[in-house]
Amino acid sequence: MKLFYSRGASSLAPHILLCCAGLPFELVRTNIRTGKLENGGDYATVNPKGYVPALWLDDGELFTECAVILQYIADQAPNKLLIPACGTRERYRAQMWLNFIATELHKGFSPLFNPDMPEQGKIIARDRLSERLELVATQLQGKAFLQGSNFTAADAYLFTVLRWSEHCKIDLGQWPEILAYRERIAKLPFVQAAMRSEGLLEQ
Repeated sequence: MKLFYSRGASSLAPHILLCCAGLPFELVRTNIRTGKLENGGDYATVNPKGYVPALWLDDGELFTECAVILQYIADQAPNKLLIPACGTRERYRAQMWLNFIATELHKGFSPLFNPDMPEQGKIIARDRLSERLELVATQLQGKAFLQGSNFTAADAYLFTVLRWSEHCKIDLGQWPEILAYRERIAKLPFVQAAMRSEGLLEQ
C-alpha cells in the first residue's frame, strides 16, 4: 500500500492507524499547494481531487476520503479491534463518529486555514467548532478513548484534527477532558512513530 500524505494534514490519521495496525505501507509525500509529489510528479494523476489522504492498494485500487480509508485500514487488522465488525450497531456508532469528525470538525477547521477568510468569518467558524467540541468533551467524560477503553480509527482522526487547535487559535484548555485526551493519545508509541516520520516530533 502507498499512503499519499502531507505533513500534519488529515492524512496523519491513516498514517497513525497503519502504524497501529502493523501493516506494511509506503509513504509518499505530497505538496497539496503545488500539486506535486516528492519525485516531482503530478499528484492529479493519482488523485484528481487534489487533496490527501489517498491510499493506493497493491492491486491498483485507489481509496480517498479519510473516514473511508480509516475503515479500510482497520478492517485489514481485525485482531487490533480498531473498528467494530461490519453489520453491528457498534460499527454504525463508529461510523457516526467518523462522519461527525469529518463533516463537523475537520471541515469546520477549513475556514480557519483560509488566508482569504475575513476575520468575522473565522469568529463564526470558531464559535461553531466550540459547540461541536463541547459534544466531544461530553462524550469523553469517564472514557480513555472516544468510544471507551480501546483506541480506534475514530481516535486517530479526532487526535489529528485536535492538533490543529493552537494554529487556529482555539484554546482546548476550556475542555479539560479534550486536552487530557489529546495528551494521552500523543504519548502512544504508534502515534509518536507516525508523527516522528512526518517530522512533527524531534528525532
